[in-house]
Amino acid sequence: MSNFTADTYQNEFLPTGGTEVNAVVTVTSSGGGSTRPGAEIVILDTSLSMGVPSAKLSAAILATATAIDCIRDGVMFAVISGSTDARIVYPRDGGMAVGSDATRSAARLAVSRLGVDGGTAMGTWLRRAGELFASAPPGARHAILLTDGRNQHETSEQLDEALASVEGCFQCDCRGVGTDWEVGELRRIAQTLLGTVDIVADPRGLADDFRRLTERAMGRATGNVSLRLWTPRGATVTLVRQVAPTIEELTHRGRPVDELSVDYPTGSWGDESRDYHLAIRVSARGLGDEMLAGRVTLIEDGELRGQALVKAIWTEDEQRSTQINREVAHYTGQAELAEAIQDGLEARKAGDCETATIKLGRAVALATASGNASTMKLLAGVVEIDDPVTGTVRLRAGVAEADEMALDTRSTKTVRLGSG
Repeated sequence: MSNFTADTYQNEFLPTGGTEVNAVVTVTSSGGGSTRPGAEIVILDTSLSMGVPSAKLSAAILATATAIDCIRDGVMFAVISGSTDARIVYPRDGGMAVGSDATRSAARLAVSRLGVDGGTAMGTWLRRAGELFASAPPGARHAILLTDGRNQHETSEQLDEALASVEGCFQCDCRGVGTDWEVGELRRIAQTLLGTVDIVADPRGLADDFRRLTERAMGRATGNVSLRLWTPRGATVTLVRQVAPTIEELTHRGRPVDELSVDYPTGSWGDESRDYHLAIRVSARGLGDEMLAGRVTLIEDGELRGQALVKAIWTEDEQRSTQINREVAHYTGQAELAEAIQDGLEARKAGDCETATIKLGRAVALATASGNASTMKLLAGVVEIDDPVTGTVRLRAGVAEADEMALDTRSTKTVRLGSG
């Protein structure tokens, strides 16, 4: 098991009548390397569009072979070929193989023979992955889903039903190759399955990306870990949001444990650190009163693995009560940055240039203020920046679709306070 520590950053002082408590909790996991075998599945789109041009399928096959090479001995794994249906490419007996030199070699050979056929039905692919993962022992369960197109052979409702059936069963990182896929569609899958979404515009970049994803998965030392938030009677949780390394909304995903405690899913962990922004509404108390507004505990396999406290103290000292904690202010800005980018791109697609300019200009100002250099670089591919501090920008003409999609998919990546 990993060791978890949790630290709270907040201004615990509230003014007379104040009820809103905000805090950032930093959770750090350590323990070094994976202690469980785990399970890994590569879901490879083999619909007809993946064959045009043929270099796309060749690059996807190479990337899958690269991921197979990264699977450690003892880790269960499988490869799914996804088209209108979902076919298990390896192992051929329909179950999952156990990582070894022999099975990795056999899997690479099976993948090298793949061709293209049929359409795209991602929900079907995910259901098949869920069936395979159900046979795996407890531990980190991770999938990579690669596609080059939209989910044209299923309805949105069918995809939602499939996602509901596998939610909590495994984590899934989604990658779109080229520019003919839908960002919102893959983001919906990744968010539901606690994974990431990104574009690989050039198929030649797939192998390196798959290597990074698989190596990270192999380093996960836990199964599913929950963030348990206890609040006192009468309190209301208004926000639970992961804010680093990426923004993930968790508020609506809470599952009550008892009358006062709710568990929020965080997936599996390796040696890493994540930040969570919590907002809790409490009943106002008298001046000088102090209360425990929340208690955060990490839960792994039913055991308590780390704890942090969120406090509230009422004061008439205006200087104390009006000071916004630096971490809370920073991540509030990062969340606004992601929203401004997505709203701006949506307006741009709709032909609303005025709104797009305002929103993307606001994004530039926020990225500048927080030192988010990587996001600034992506924004510069979509807008001409006249003044980064005020966010004075002009929309670029003839923006490459890949640049716009890269900004969209990476809009939820954040930087920590002072990290630049």
